[in-house]
Amino acid sequence: MSVKNECGLYTMCLVQYEDKILLINRPDKLGFPGYLGPGGKVDLPESLTEGAVRELREETGLLAKPEDLIFKGIDEYVVPKNNYRYMVFNYLVTKFEGELLTNPPEGELRWVDISDATNLPMQPWFKRRLPLFFEKGTFEISVVWDEDSKRSIEDKLRLLG
Repeated sequence: MSVKNECGLYTMCLVQYEDKILLINRPDKLGFPGYLGPGGKVDLPESLTEGAVRELREETGLLAKPEDLIFKGIDEYVVPKNNYRYMVFNYLVTKFEGELLTNPPEGELRWVDISDATNLPMQPWFKRRLPLFFEKGTFEISVVWDEDSKRSIEDKLRLLG
C-alpha cells in the first residue's frame, strides 16, 4: 500500500529596479511578519509563472509577463509526518510596468537597496534565500522538518549552474 503525498506549490517573485528591490512589510496579523517578496499559492490550472505574475499583480499592482521572469531556484520544506512537501518556485523580474497599489492587501510596499535588505526585520527563511536571487545560476534549498520537535532535521543548500 502506497502512502499519498501532498504537495503545495507556491511562488515568490522579487522585483528589481536598478539597485533596489520591492519588498512587502507584512504585519503580524497576516503571519510571516517582516519584510519579504511578493508571492503565494499557485492556483489550478495556472502555470507556475502565471501564478507568480498573478500574485505580483495582486500584491503590488505591478504587471509582468511570464516570459520576463528569471527562474532563480526552488525552496522546499518536507514534513514526513504529514506526507507534505511545500515547494516555492522563486523568480526575479526586472521588466515590469504599472503603478504600486496605494492600499496593498499584504502590507506596506517599499523599495529597498539590495545591499541593505537583509538588515531589515524578516523571517529567517527569507533572509537566507534573499541573497541567492542575485547569484549566478539557480539554487535549491531542501529542508526536512520534524513536526514533533519543531526543528529542521535535514537542511541542504545547493547552488546550480
